[in-house]
Amino acid sequence: MLPPGSTVGIVGGGQLGRMMAIAAARLGYRCHIYDPHDAPCAVAVSGSFTRGEFTDQQRIAEFAALCDVVTYEFENVPVGPLAALGAKLLPGTRSLEVAQDRALEKEFLESTGARVAPWRRVESVADAGAAEEEIGLPLVLKTRRFGYDGKGQSWARSQGGARQAYEAIGRQPAVAESGIAFEAEFSVIVARGQDGAVRSFDPPRNIHDGGILRRSIVPGGPLVAGQAEEAKRIAGAIVAALGHVGVLTVEFFATADGPLVNEFAPRVHNSGHWTIEGAKTSQFEQHIRAICGLPLGDPGLVDGSVEMENLIGADVERWPELIAEQGAAVHLYDKGEVRPGRKMGHVTRVGAGAAFTDR
Repeated sequence: MLPPGSTVGIVGGGQLGRMMAIAAARLGYRCHIYDPHDAPCAVAVSGSFTRGEFTDQQRIAEFAALCDVVTYEFENVPVGPLAALGAKLLPGTRSLEVAQDRALEKEFLESTGARVAPWRRVESVADAGAAEEEIGLPLVLKTRRFGYDGKGQSWARSQGGARQAYEAIGRQPAVAESGIAFEAEFSVIVARGQDGAVRSFDPPRNIHDGGILRRSIVPGGPLVAGQAEEAKRIAGAIVAALGHVGVLTVEFFATADGPLVNEFAPRVHNSGHWTIEGAKTSQFEQHIRAICGLPLGDPGLVDGSVEMENLIGADVERWPELIAEQGAAVHLYDKGEVRPGRKMGHVTRVGAGAAFTDR
């Protein structure tokens, strides 16, 4: 158990690292950010900053020597330089290795007993055509690495479309997945402590637009509630199989046959931002508790309902009216340049009938 005053190193200086650092400070920890950019937004709320490339093993080792524990805010960082940190890195590199490769991720998920969409590896135009024959249409091709928020994906909806989709993603190694009929998207944010204890938050129903999360709502309605316990069981099996310490997020489709796993992220997640005001322990505090060896906190709701709305691109220009809105908790990430599709902040509303109603 790390005492207050210890230093938590965070690889990555974006908004997730920023909110993690704020949570760590409340518990008396100091944070040290490692990032290749000049002024990442997490630095403004942290005590120390080391600028360096994620591929620079020597620089990362020097940074880690100044920390008592090291974690990461996103999964698209090279495993090799972090592997050298050994037990100081939490979660460990196993979680990164699996999450970084969609084919390995699918195989791993199936090994835990989780249901996933029918899929196959694609490494050539011929593979893409074979996938179309085996899986049927519609299907989606996803690059095996570096895809997020809808990037690195292309759909095939008509005959011969899989080959075209493979061209659209630049002929990169990929997986082909069957298009799934689903009623809702939701996620389970789960934490596993160093002692093996597991706690899950209530699953939010997630509303996307253009592959980017727009809103998360808890409770997520009767459909999500009916699949929540099974989804939590699956999430618990995933963190246990990985030996994961910290927060991990599993994204699900609610289908007629029960919860089906889309993917997982070995970290805190956008769909868990509502927990800052909406839960008794936020996902960020829970992650810090886990990696520092503290007892996990209570993930229960503070009120009957909560909704989180992302501020994407020019949405952030609404900040004056949002700040004036009574009961709205506004989080601005101080990321500088406003760009289409860029997550600039979020606003959370607790209570006031925010719960999702199935229609």
